[in-house]
Amino acid sequence: MNSTINSTMNNSENNIVSCQNLYKTYQGLEVAVLNGIDLNVNAGEQVAIVGTSGSGKSTLLHLLAGLDAPSSGEVRILNQTLTRLSETQKGQLRNQSLGFVYQFHHLLPEFTALENVAMPLLIRRMPREQALTLAAETLAKVGLQHRLEHMPGELSGGERQRAAVARALVTQPQCILADEPTGNLDRHTAHAVFDLLLEVNQTQQRSLVVVTHDLELAKKMQRQYSLVDGKLQVL
Repeated sequence: MNSTINSTMNNSENNIVSCQNLYKTYQGLEVAVLNGIDLNVNAGEQVAIVGTSGSGKSTLLHLLAGLDAPSSGEVRILNQTLTRLSETQKGQLRNQSLGFVYQFHHLLPEFTALENVAMPLLIRRMPREQALTLAAETLAKVGLQHRLEHMPGELSGGERQRAAVARALVTQPQCILADEPTGNLDRHTAHAVFDLLLEVNQTQQRSLVVVTHDLELAKKMQRQYSLVDGKLQVL
């Protein structure tokens, strides 16, 4: 199955995130969680990865982001092999190229929505006023222009997740990696947040990789894979 996946995605100079022959085994486990994954994500592509709980979906996403190291194989971001970079270099590459959305928003409760969204820019040492201006513009794009000064506890679940999407977008990443971004939301709100991610992908040409257990949502994506026994299978 992996050879079929490769033949449909290779031969591109436009890879944003890719991995080759990726394996991951955790200490104490006899079977590899990931068992030879090959995947290329080009600019503007939509990729959904579905699987049961514990199948390794989140592990794969963390490896693609350079947040964890594979047991073997390699991951590239913008054609830079992560194993050849220092931790500082990997962090800079992530901050410049990738945006993250998780199941739980991970907004900092002591900061406003505006400050939370500005945080990745402040980490880049962007001047505060410039960072806040860009954060406000990004929050407006996700429909939260009226919630700038609200604390996370004052936002609904859907609003918190929209703020998390804005935080992922504010750095203008080339790829958004979303790990169960709607798993903590009711059905209506889940579809609204998912459609927002698709809208960003289509209007801004940001690559989008979504890990989800929801096959109905996955079917909205251009490419869908199932992670079974550590291998990707085309749906």
